[in-house]
Amino acid sequence: MDAAQETRNKEAFRHAVVNTLERRLFFIPSFKIYGGVAGLYDYGPPGCAVKSNVLAFWRQHFVLEENMLEVDCPSVTPEVVLKASGHVDKFTDLMVKDLKTGRCYRADHLVKDYCKDKIENDHNLSAELAAELRHVLAVLDDLSEEELGAKIKSYGITAPDTKNALSDPYPFNLMFKTSIGPSGLSPGFMRPETAQGIFVNFKDLYYYNGNKLPFAAAQIGQAFRNEISPRQGLLRVREFTLAEIEHFVDPDDKSHPKFSEISNLEFLMLTREDQVSERPARRIPIGVAVLEGIVNNETLGYFMARVYLFLTHIGIDKDRLRFRQHQANEMAHYAADCWDAEIECTHDWIECVGIADRSAYDLRAHTDHSGTPLVAHEKYPEPREVEKLVIAPVKKELGLAFKGSQKMVVEALEAMGEKEAMEMKATLEAKGEADFKVCTLDKNVTIKSNMVSISKEIKKEHQRVFTPSVIEPSFGIGRIIYCLYEHTFYTRPARDGGEEQLNVFRFPSLIAPIKCTVLPLVQNQEFEEVARRIARSLTAVGISYKIDITGTSIGRRYARTDELGVPFAITVDSTTSVTVRERDSKLQIRVNVDEVASVVKDVTDGVSTWADVQWKYPTHSS
Repeated sequence: MDAAQETRNKEAFRHAVVNTLERRLFFIPSFKIYGGVAGLYDYGPPGCAVKSNVLAFWRQHFVLEENMLEVDCPSVTPEVVLKASGHVDKFTDLMVKDLKTGRCYRADHLVKDYCKDKIENDHNLSAELAAELRHVLAVLDDLSEEELGAKIKSYGITAPDTKNALSDPYPFNLMFKTSIGPSGLSPGFMRPETAQGIFVNFKDLYYYNGNKLPFAAAQIGQAFRNEISPRQGLLRVREFTLAEIEHFVDPDDKSHPKFSEISNLEFLMLTREDQVSERPARRIPIGVAVLEGIVNNETLGYFMARVYLFLTHIGIDKDRLRFRQHQANEMAHYAADCWDAEIECTHDWIECVGIADRSAYDLRAHTDHSGTPLVAHEKYPEPREVEKLVIAPVKKELGLAFKGSQKMVVEALEAMGEKEAMEMKATLEAKGEADFKVCTLDKNVTIKSNMVSISKEIKKEHQRVFTPSVIEPSFGIGRIIYCLYEHTFYTRPARDGGEEQLNVFRFPSLIAPIKCTVLPLVQNQEFEEVARRIARSLTAVGISYKIDITGTSIGRRYARTDELGVPFAITVDSTTSVTVRERDSKLQIRVNVDEVASVVKDVTDGVSTWADVQWKYPTHSS
């Protein structure tokens, strides 16, 4: 099969999935009667139920099993918080404009689309140019404004809709800006992630946890990103649900007490070296990956394994799930290691979960900007003598020399590392003055020997004070759910053997929007009363259901429930016993009316399997 045919097949499959999802109200474009708004979607009843079930299992799998501390923080965030985290200055994408219409596009998306289209569809493409385009795709995230602009010009890329010329790329901040209060004097933003709410609460959470490390805090909530040109449906939207975990750990000890429980688990990993060598992902046991240094530490590896188990439990195909390691040019300067859980769908491999060792960057940033120390303490059994660097700025002399800039100079001196401080001490003793770069002033200043005292002193310490590192798994819930829809969707022939294809979602019972349907075989008062009795018993054991008493054939009613992904159908065809049909096999068993709710409950909760109940109850032949 050539690339063009494969693309057409993917698009046809995607169209079938999305058409079914919209028709059955899993999701629809927001504000549809007004023409909709790109990047905004509403979840309908079955979509809400799937999302609710996924999040309930996320809480069970992570928050409950790992004894995490859950918080719920506001979506509106003061500017000072996001200034400290770096979002105000750096949370940008490069944008270009149609020079005639003013329509905006993401510059890297245009270059990516051009390169992929040429590689897949230009049969006259030279090997040399194909290699260049593949290289551009590999380094796309690392291209500067100027480099991206040069590519757009050299490839002759124009606006997709009008073919008009484009502006040079320029940065666009993706956060929605707002004002807190009526005066407009307190600027804020809609949060682009939920993590900062956890970081700024670290001090109180640490106290709540008995001043003990390690511990994890978790949050589920809405995040907002003003995407330049949203596309790919639910995969790139402007408002979405994140589920994030911040696991705080001693930077000197990133072992995990439960690592041995998952060390033999293996899954697809695409390492940094394999990407450079253009090798495919390999199945590697996580214990081996940590032992060989492929994964930086046990805690990071433990969460990778737990993410794998979560995704496969809710229905993601393990053969279409991989963990891709960030390359050096992708990682933030402070990160120790970072992996993305990527899921393959018709839009290619999609990043759905990021698992990063963010070191101590976030807590240090908020400590510096707020003046509140976000630190942990380790008490020593016996006092220890340690050599401490002491930097004592002479504020009077610095004030005379630098006046309004005194505070920034003092802060820069106090922030010096040991090597830099001892070099300054030697220079001051030899020359009486030293050049010193003050980053906040963006210039060098002259420090004289009477302006600062630098020494090392032996001190007794009763405890170690340190800034914890953080391991962060961050889940894009909407992206996971969309990939889940594709992974569980299939078609099968109609019951009568005709050409019509019936759509089915093979959701695991765990996350299915409705666990069973109750279907009176024919419309009569006795059968409908039995159906209502069964419905009451299902409600009593906490099983979601839907009663279908329409007069259509039982086959059509089965097809409707299969299209919603309902795992079981209870058909009332007598007053004493009923049949229970399993969605994917279409096999049926006969169960007494008084037992049927507990049977469905046990299979839905995983206490029994469908094979177990098939063995226990007689098979029904329709």
